[in-house]
Amino acid sequence: MKIMGIDPGMAIVGYGIIDVENDKIELITSGSIQTDKKLPDSKRLLEIYTDLTTIVNKYRPECASVEELFFFKNQKTVIPVAEARGVILTVLEKFNIPIYSYTPMEVKQVLTGYGRAEKKEVEQMVKIALGNKKLPRLDDTIDAIAIAICHYRNSSL
Repeated sequence: MKIMGIDPGMAIVGYGIIDVENDKIELITSGSIQTDKKLPDSKRLLEIYTDLTTIVNKYRPECASVEELFFFKNQKTVIPVAEARGVILTVLEKFNIPIYSYTPMEVKQVLTGYGRAEKKEVEQMVKIALGNKKLPRLDDTIDAIAIAICHYRNSSL
């Protein structure tokens, strides 16, 4: 089963697609959609829509897990991130892809057994789940892969 994990953001949308067969997790692709901060939000959202549409068309995930918005220290970022998440959900709905949502705490709990785990602990568990393969450098991309793994482990596939 192909599962897409998405870490939403206005500046960076991390994504990762895993394929799970016989309890073996294989990373199909991962990366990020990065938008230019100098552009108006409407153009940035369109870029997210267009790029994500291309990715979904190419890899055809069977379901998607998207990080939930929970608490933001910076109130200025919560609205743009929510708008980006709305665009992401729209693309997935357009392709009739079942959508599941997880909070960062849920992802940490499922991957490490501790809901307040540090980023490095989550990263290490992603690495182990993928058979100690080299991980992407960007935190947003690693988070997206973690979200996909979380859905696999949290569901009864």
